Amino acid sequence: MILPWTLFRYIARHFLLAILLALFGLIALTTLIDIVELIRRASGKTDIPLSIIMEMSALRIPYMAEKLMPYAVLIGSMMALTRLTRTHELVVARSAGVSVWQFLMPAIAVVMMLGVFIATIFNPFSAVLLMKYEHIEGKYFSGSPSLLSISSSGLWMRQIEHDSATIGEHIIYTMRVSQSTMEFSNVIVFTFDKQQKFVERLDAARAQLEEGSLHLYKVTRSIPGKPPESIPEVDLPTTLTLTHIQDSFASPETMSFWHLPSFIAMLEGAGFSALRHRLYWHSLLANPFLMAGTVFVAAVFSLRQPRRGKIGLLVAAGIVSGFLLHFFTDIIFAFGSAGTLPIMLAAWSPAIVTIMIGAAMLLHLEDG
Repeated sequence: MILPWTLFRYIARHFLLAILLALFGLIALTTLIDIVELIRRASGKTDIPLSIIMEMSALRIPYMAEKLMPYAVLIGSMMALTRLTRTHELVVARSAGVSVWQFLMPAIAVVMMLGVFIATIFNPFSAVLLMKYEHIEGKYFSGSPSLLSISSSGLWMRQIEHDSATIGEHIIYTMRVSQSTMEFSNVIVFTFDKQQKFVERLDAARAQLEEGSLHLYKVTRSIPGKPPESIPEVDLPTTLTLTHIQDSFASPETMSFWHLPSFIAMLEGAGFSALRHRLYWHSLLANPFLMAGTVFVAAVFSLRQPRRGKIGLLVAAGIVSGFLLHFFTDIIFAFGSAGTLPIMLAAWSPAIVTIMIGAAMLLHLEDG
């Protein structure tokens, strides 16, 4: 039996409104917590006005909406199904021959469309605002305006020399890069020949990135079999630019869904790992299916008739199950980011497992 279009729209509208209402409530709660946390971080600084804190919190709202959407789908679906059950509308629909799978189809269609909208249209908008948030955070909270800290260990760059007859590549390490002055601090350069044999090491207190060169200051040159040599300055030809460095090491959340594939190809072509970016891109693709599975899970805890009681207990169990699924997803993503699990398995298994568990529980509940 095909669900009538009028009934399809009616159920879909209920689910959409309930999901948006749940999302609004979750965003309001997390935004309040975020503001409190920013105020706490700014309490020891005198130059951070309240307007900056409010701006930073507002810039994070789209990003938080992306992260909270699966929870909003779970809570909203439970709200919609509980209401339709309490008003006996689902009972009437079932008496007319509509199965549980049929009246869940509008909800599946709604969350799938929401997932596609978030990945293709909303995500680029969210990424731009999150990038601006990180710039403001670096300016006001790190105490170093326009200073890009790549990681706790620093930034590693690989420069392959195609034009040199003897030098094969340079491996460049620096702890920090200043975006405003294009200055590197605590620089180490490892040089290898065409046969990948170590040639020399340059340790510099700082370096200035200029067009076509990296100018090293207060350099100590170490060559195998020779004592270290102190050199005031060394000019290292390079094709690196600050824009390339920023783009190459931007967090995947600050990059558009549409830009990620080309960026991943560029990153891997330069010899860097793109595990986090590839995992994030596949997670965006899998997100609509994860939300579809969440609808099945919500249905398991929301279709009990009110006269049978324990509705509140079932709703609480549904919310707890959602958090357990989130915990499972985080663990799988952590394994994927570490390279322990294949990217496809790490990105898609939470969605597949959620769909399978939800469908199996719903089959057992409805069909015995």
